[in-house]
Amino acid sequence: MADFFEQLGEILFLDIETASQTESLEELNPRMQEEWLKKEKLIRTENPDREPGSLYFDRAGIHAEFGKILCVGVGFFQVKRKENKLQFRTKVFSNSDEKELLSEFHALLTKKKWILCAHNGKEFDFPYLCRRMLIQGIALPEPLQIAGRKPWEVRHLDTMDLWRFGDYKYYTRLELLAAVFDIPTSKEGIDGSEVNTTFYKEKDLGKIEKYCLKDVEVTARIFLAMHPQPEEMELEIISTEESKKEAGE
Repeated sequence: MADFFEQLGEILFLDIETASQTESLEELNPRMQEEWLKKEKLIRTENPDREPGSLYFDRAGIHAEFGKILCVGVGFFQVKRKENKLQFRTKVFSNSDEKELLSEFHALLTKKKWILCAHNGKEFDFPYLCRRMLIQGIALPEPLQIAGRKPWEVRHLDTMDLWRFGDYKYYTRLELLAAVFDIPTSKEGIDGSEVNTTFYKEKDLGKIEKYCLKDVEVTARIFLAMHPQPEEMELEIISTEESKKEAGE
């Protein structure tokens, strides 16, 4: 049990929220517009009747080449043994300037030898962060450097990967695992399909930040549920400024 709680404090739980690079396809430079239309041909096999370019607003945000990161939510645990309490400290990085946002997140990743954990992080969050950092001219921080490393040298955890138990055909939504473990939903305000509309149409980045942080919390709770301990500890959520100090910023 001691080993588990010792490792727990080394894990940085994270979630990213993304949007299309621009509100409309026409705002992209002509070269990128052409590339999107080629990319979209593969997507439109599922929607053959859609007009070329019509999927940009709904689908571009999931592709790092055509999207951008709006916010990165993070959280980490501190064990308070005397109080029999687990404190989970959270913070969200958001900025209309993606390069500044990623530079701030980069600085956090250099403060400590973190183990990174996200839901579907190995297939989405981690590679998306790497691609957008390089596009913005930011060198990859050590926790995101995986080229040439052996699998056991990569300090990445993924709650979806953990739940697969080796069954790589098995995809499980974060919300389904939350329901299975009776963890409160993160989808009370918006869900992932509404992020682009919330950002471009409603101009409400704050709503996206709250949703992002809630996903971080749900991911952390799921990780705990997957590692039941004989000793139950009270969970306390502490956000933003206090987390900022503890993370060494």
